[in-house]
Amino acid sequence: MELSASKKENVKQGHDSVTFEMENHVCINEECDSGTATHMCNITDNNDKNFLEKKLEALQRCFGRHKTKIRLIINLVLAAGFVAMVTAACVVNFQRAVGLLVITLVTIFFLVWDWVMERYGDRVWEVLAPVKNILKRNWFWIRWMVYVLLLAAVVCWLVLDTAQRGTRQLVSFGGFLLLVFLMIVFSKHPFKWSWQTLISGIGLQFVLGLLILRTEFGIQTFTWVENKAKVFLSFTDVGSKFVFGENFSEHFFAFRVMPILVFRSAVFSILFYVGFMPWLVRKIGFVMQVTMGTSPTESMVAAGSIFLGLTDLPLLIRPYVSELTVSEIHAVMTGGFASISGTILGAFISLGIDAKHLLTASLMSAPASLAIAKIFWPEKHKTVFISNQDLKLMNGESKNLIEAASQGASRTVSLVGNIITNIIAFLALMAFFDGALSWLGGLFDYPQLSFSLVCSYVFMPLSFMMGVSWEDSFLVAELIGLKTFLNEFVAHRRLREFIKRREAGGPEYVNDVKQYISVHSETIAIYALCGFSNMASLGMCIGALSAMAPNKKSDISRVGPRALIAGNVACFMTACIVGVLYIPDCPLLLNAEFNHTNTTGRAEVLQCCTQLYNSVTVLDPWNVTAGGGFTQSSLLGCCALTPPKHFNCSLPH
Repeated sequence: MELSASKKENVKQGHDSVTFEMENHVCINEECDSGTATHMCNITDNNDKNFLEKKLEALQRCFGRHKTKIRLIINLVLAAGFVAMVTAACVVNFQRAVGLLVITLVTIFFLVWDWVMERYGDRVWEVLAPVKNILKRNWFWIRWMVYVLLLAAVVCWLVLDTAQRGTRQLVSFGGFLLLVFLMIVFSKHPFKWSWQTLISGIGLQFVLGLLILRTEFGIQTFTWVENKAKVFLSFTDVGSKFVFGENFSEHFFAFRVMPILVFRSAVFSILFYVGFMPWLVRKIGFVMQVTMGTSPTESMVAAGSIFLGLTDLPLLIRPYVSELTVSEIHAVMTGGFASISGTILGAFISLGIDAKHLLTASLMSAPASLAIAKIFWPEKHKTVFISNQDLKLMNGESKNLIEAASQGASRTVSLVGNIITNIIAFLALMAFFDGALSWLGGLFDYPQLSFSLVCSYVFMPLSFMMGVSWEDSFLVAELIGLKTFLNEFVAHRRLREFIKRREAGGPEYVNDVKQYISVHSETIAIYALCGFSNMASLGMCIGALSAMAPNKKSDISRVGPRALIAGNVACFMTACIVGVLYIPDCPLLLNAEFNHTNTTGRAEVLQCCTQLYNSVTVLDPWNVTAGGGFTQSSLLGCCALTPPKHFNCSLPH
């Protein structure tokens, strides 16, 4: 049977196509199945490969098929090696290895927790459903009962503690209540704020301060962290010495402080790349979300403010910025203003500011910023619901570890330039203002008039309200003014001068001008200054958020000034709580105090002398020994200042 012309042509085309494929070892017939073509091409390619290449590809395919098992085996081997290392370290010297052991146990706990919740979380919530329903039905009474009990506990504790340590704590507590009251009075929607957010935020802030500043465990833990932080920052000197030479520390701020920003930023970028930092922010943010009843986005930002700076903070939730409500935008901005980033924190430590207090301030201000933000601008509109599981935190865009470190370091180029140029500009402007004000004051026979003097009188009631002694309140007020109107670095630089003068042991007054402040006042000042809430930061924050969400530009500009005020108030609230809780390290304080050329009977010195007398052991009239870490010279100094009644102070050996 004869084929038609069209069929003959098709057969010929098919024959030609197969012939062409065989000659070029490539399947190009458009009508053939793609899987068949690929298979034929692979067969042809395999014929051209040598034995070693074939075996290597077979090995790769084997690894691909068993990738999950191989990864599990590697992880188990590494975990076993790490456990063996920790065990060996504990056997060699347990005291030295206790830090590594605690970190390991905490990490294992959270890893197991995440694994259990990922696989059995739904079952756990099903089991707890009856309890949840009972709590939901009686939540109103349970909540108010908890509030009343907490208030009673705080009042009782405050009364008992004040009876032991003096009335200065009551001033700080009264200042704290006044700040909260003013925030409520001047709230955008005074009757819309949530009791749960306010009380839970204040409660978290108070509990953190109590654990860190009053418990032995908290004091030792943060002292250990402080020492490790100083050692960690000292590694920056290696790079600085290589770039700037052996005498780099002579240019202290530019060549020693600023390189710390580069090093810390690179480390933080690595931690974000490996996923540790987003994981930690999620844990802290989840606690704040559950206890304070805030949305996942603003809770995560408040948690991230402990580690990230003002402009980097919104990057955590960049995909959601355009969907935030006005109140959430206000909370995000307040969180940035009320804290300092981990990078800047290292710079302040290098200036000589106490690392323990800086770390504590960063932790305490996080819940305070969220509580104050939701009071000052309460939520009025329905938020876009995002579950905690669905919320994705940005990890950065790095492809590997080296790129993450490089990008983290490179990002600080503009930051360092920004800080240096701003400090030069603001110090020059302040000198100009001082000159102008001095000239103006000279017209009225008062040439001492200056910008710092004006700030000291404007902010003096605020500093006194936070618990600063009357004689120190003007100097602390000056620091608050410098930080608010100029720059936080300018304020910390001035605080460093006060600390150096106190440690040098010079006279407290020169020509009736106070030269330094007490340790108690220094501590309150550290917490009050620990934030980015100044005029320059306001412009940076508005610009960064507007670039991420152009559709919210008008809302961002509108809430900016109120967020700046709320950020400052959050820092001042933290300072007030520290004024209530802080107890000075009396052995160090007395050693520093009696090293001065003149000693005054300040309240904190007299309290420490009382503590010293309680530690004294009187074996016989001629053998009086100070304990509790106090020295005999401190005992003699206290005896000269305020003689005790229960032993003869003139006879210690």
